[in-house]
Amino acid sequence: MKTVVILGGSYGGITTAHKLLKQSASTGDVKVILVSPNTHLYWNLATVRAIIPGQIADEKLLQPIAPGFKQYRADQFEFVVGIAESLDLAGKKVTITSKTGTNVLSYDTLVLATGSHTKSNAPWKAQSTYEETRDQLHDYQSRVKKAASIVVVGGGSTGVETSGELGFEYGKTKKITLIASGDHILEGTPASVTKTATKLLQNVNVTLKLSTKVVGDAKLPDGRTELTLSSGEKIVTDLYLPTNGLSPNSSYIPTELLNNNGFVVVDEYLGVKGHPDVWAVGDVSAVQRPQLVNTLKHAAHVAKNIGLANKGQSLVIYKTGGGDMLAVPVGRKSGTGHMGSWKLPGFMINMVKGKTLFTENLPKTIDGSA
Repeated sequence: MKTVVILGGSYGGITTAHKLLKQSASTGDVKVILVSPNTHLYWNLATVRAIIPGQIADEKLLQPIAPGFKQYRADQFEFVVGIAESLDLAGKKVTITSKTGTNVLSYDTLVLATGSHTKSNAPWKAQSTYEETRDQLHDYQSRVKKAASIVVVGGGSTGVETSGELGFEYGKTKKITLIASGDHILEGTPASVTKTATKLLQNVNVTLKLSTKVVGDAKLPDGRTELTLSSGEKIVTDLYLPTNGLSPNSSYIPTELLNNNGFVVVDEYLGVKGHPDVWAVGDVSAVQRPQLVNTLKHAAHVAKNIGLANKGQSLVIYKTGGGDMLAVPVGRKSGTGHMGSWKLPGFMINMVKGKTLFTENLPKTIDGSA
């Protein structure tokens, strides 16, 4: 039986684990050890709405990981709560630290699925523990409720969705501002999508400041934040929500495996170059932009290639082609998006994503039925 150690207990790691276990169910030739710093999976796709008090219950955002794997035999699966500290690629070992101390895991195959984190203390990613993640979310809910003015920074999908949710709920009672560095929001999308998103934000009273960067932020004694803008202007806000800037969780990975931005360099099979038994999935990988749909594609592909490698068969090349797809709800009743060059209608965005932000897929992801 070969041991596959998967580092990372979020979308990519959990999905890869289930796919490996299911495809080896008949042979039982694989044991998966899933390592996660967190006992729970955090459905962070819904954070843009969850920061608004009373919108989404905690249990729809955070659910324990371990119960989803009880369907497998004890000798097939092990869940380790801990953080990867270092890799010994020659010795095929991973050093893990946890509340109980240091542990060294040996592997035949290693999957790097440790994801990314925000450069700020914003609530868009899970914290180190379930309790810290839950408490941070509650703290932001309280701060959103109390704030008379909120500044969201970043013109990507997270920034647009966040300001849209805030505008939908509070546009008539709070001052909501979205700051974007480009001359339009949702850069890289068709012009019609940008135009629609801009109009939808304006409809819920969100003020847009384009071609503007935040070059400094300072906490004031009264708890508010003073932002210095690239224009030289200074503005003061009750709540500052930066949404731009993700960094890979790759500090434990030898630098020779990383590009200049800290992402893992992979080959055409999604294997780590020069190390045929090491693979990378999701945000930590340099192959595509961080996006859930890409992470799930990586997970399926890596699981398939690990199975082929274990059988001594030829690996399958990962294809990144095909048009990009983006769905951006703006508030709880409208939105915009595109598939390739085709703009998607707002009712479709709302029906497919906007109503629930896919929270119904949280338990399905944990138990592998998604």
